[in-house]
Amino acid sequence: MTDRTPHADRPERPNRRFFSRTSWPEARFLADVLRTETVGGGLLLLGAVIALVWANSPWEPAYAALGAWVPWSGGAALHLDLSLAAWAADGLLAIFFFVVGLELKREFVAGELRDPRRAALPVVAAVGGMAAPALIYLAVNAGGDGLRGWAIPTATDIAFALAVLAVIGSHLPQGLRAFLLTLAVVDDLLAITIIAMFYTDDFSPLPLLAALAPIALFGLLVQRRKTWWWALIPLAVTAWTLMHASGVHATVAGVLLGFTVPVLRGKAGDSHGLAEHLEHRWRPISAGFAVPIFAFFAAGVSLRGADLGAIATDPIVIGVVAGLVLGKAVGIFGSTFLLARFTRAQLDEDITWADLLGVALLAGIGFTVSLLIGELAFGPGSAADDNVKAAVLTGSVIAALLAAVVLVRRNAAYRRIAEAERVDADHDGVPDVYQRGEG
Repeated sequence: MTDRTPHADRPERPNRRFFSRTSWPEARFLADVLRTETVGGGLLLLGAVIALVWANSPWEPAYAALGAWVPWSGGAALHLDLSLAAWAADGLLAIFFFVVGLELKREFVAGELRDPRRAALPVVAAVGGMAAPALIYLAVNAGGDGLRGWAIPTATDIAFALAVLAVIGSHLPQGLRAFLLTLAVVDDLLAITIIAMFYTDDFSPLPLLAALAPIALFGLLVQRRKTWWWALIPLAVTAWTLMHASGVHATVAGVLLGFTVPVLRGKAGDSHGLAEHLEHRWRPISAGFAVPIFAFFAAGVSLRGADLGAIATDPIVIGVVAGLVLGKAVGIFGSTFLLARFTRAQLDEDITWADLLGVALLAGIGFTVSLLIGELAFGPGSAADDNVKAAVLTGSVIAALLAAVVLVRRNAAYRRIAEAERVDADHDGVPDVYQRGEG
């Protein structure tokens, strides 16, 4: 008797697996990125610790005076009479966001985000991981004066997170590391969009329109593979200056400049695309200098003589801490779980839901961008901004400790997986798991 079951003659499609390994070239690229970011995360932590110790020492006035020092008072016409701390937030972080722009372009053109099926997971998780913290913050601050800070707990600091992974000795499987990095890239895109849309004051359209000219010329040169530093750097500085004068946060210029750089190789002899080349060149500067210096100026909150009870009960503080610790975990884990159920996907055979919970908690480490949004929301040096700093530091530490508790329990399994991912029996330079269709 003929089987009348619909599509009975077709082979059953295998279920999609989340957190599976990427291709070997992508895995090798990600390993280089993660190595740099891990070192940068250590320097970031060092900068933050020095700032906290100095700000709570008898020499705190010297720390405050250093941050408030205006090195160039003649730039008032272009709003460039900035303090040293403001130069760190607006100037040095533009380098960080330039690297973010390069990352985003590469991910969309040649990375995980080019495939809609693979992109769905980090995009959905990132959206959930930003929506849940924002909603928790808004619920805590409903009807209060802190609503402007709703975006503070939405950011993930990948460098800080990787530094925590290095400290606890976790050898996360390659698929999970790729997910964490891609999640952070999408998170950064959403964060810079939020900054541009919701934290722009005193908007001036003419400087913004004028900024498009150096950005376009920068793009024209890099599209033609002209990497003349003496032309590109002045164009980038001009674009940054005009963007800053427009009232839009100047770091947006960094992202737009990164978007103009081509990803694909220009000719057969090129080993890497220009975006990857510039990323390799500028990422160490971003991770090893720009972000740690920003952390040094941004993290120095003084608690000497402060009313700790008032700080702990401040709705802004409660909203930020709850958003980072609870909101990130619920948003990322919950959205991923629902996506898996909706698409009938399964986890990779080496991954468990506990692993995802650990990564979701790790994403609650929101440092660099969270501190930046706090300054934009309440003004640097304000009482609310100082409370935001305390909340971001507290929430990030709690998230890191909880992630460590969850992930350390699986360290033995992670080490076995990492060893299997390094086996190269035929000595051809490519681990065997990437040649058996397991990547």
